Amino acid sequence: MSDLVVLVGPTASGKTALGAALAERVGGEVVSADAFAVYRGFDIGTAKPNMALRARVPHHLVDVADPSGRYSAGTFVRDADAAIVDIRRRGRVPVVVGGTHFYVRALLFGLFPEPPKDERLRVRLELEWERDAAAVRRRLEEIDSVPAARVLPNDRQRILRALEVCLVSGRRVTELWDEHRQDEARYAFVMLGLNPPRAALHATIELRVRRMFAAGLLREVEALLAGGLSPRAHALKAIGYRESCRVLAGELTVPQAVQKATEATRQLAKRQMTWLRAETNVRWLTGRVDEMLSQAYARVEV
Repeated sequence: MSDLVVLVGPTASGKTALGAALAERVGGEVVSADAFAVYRGFDIGTAKPNMALRARVPHHLVDVADPSGRYSAGTFVRDADAAIVDIRRRGRVPVVVGGTHFYVRALLFGLFPEPPKDERLRVRLELEWERDAAAVRRRLEEIDSVPAARVLPNDRQRILRALEVCLVSGRRVTELWDEHRQDEARYAFVMLGLNPPRAALHATIELRVRRMFAAGLLREVEALLAGGLSPRAHALKAIGYRESCRVLAGELTVPQAVQKATEATRQLAKRQMTWLRAETNVRWLTGRVDEMLSQAYARVEV
């Protein structure tokens, strides 16, 4: 018997609706594994499940963090563990719906055992980034192309940390990841995956981004900033939010923001599928929504 069900897939693939439907069918509750849905006030741009759905199917780890801080993978594992214990204690089934695969991996196999930080090396890398960020990215790509392809080109923190890990350990991050994949799982789980056709996913992403801006994403960001949230807050690095900040700062027009957010979301979906194709545990679902729900139900051992 599995301790929990895990539903994964690229952004905009339909995980939220299918996860809730599956939880409802198996007598379960959803544990969200989304790095930005945890933040209060970040509603439109994170495509959170609406209140009607959350009233019908309990959702955990949504709206649990102050956006002025930074919610970490370690915090997620702690909170998700507590939610899973509570759900199972009440005779229910935890259904982890994962938009952030790093969170899912941390929950299932523990945090990646990185080497200790080297402060002097980090300072040197930060200075190099300030001088020529593109050169630092190329350096990581030359050492280990896999982590370089999995992060945004402007994600300074993750690029520098990946490069630091390579230089301190003398090994590629990919090698360390592969070793970590062989670790014993923290839970008995069944992992189900969504992989819609690329053209259909791109069309859904474009429609979703346009609807977010039409639904008032700019007003949501304005309200967050007016409430005292710093424009440099980590939560505002989320796709849609960073473009909205640039619109409010006069750097982009709304159509430009929509285009950039759409392109960034497509790139994110591509990186997510890179992660998921490397997983050996995924049982892929296919067909229409009702067919995928039937397949998921048949594959869940509860």
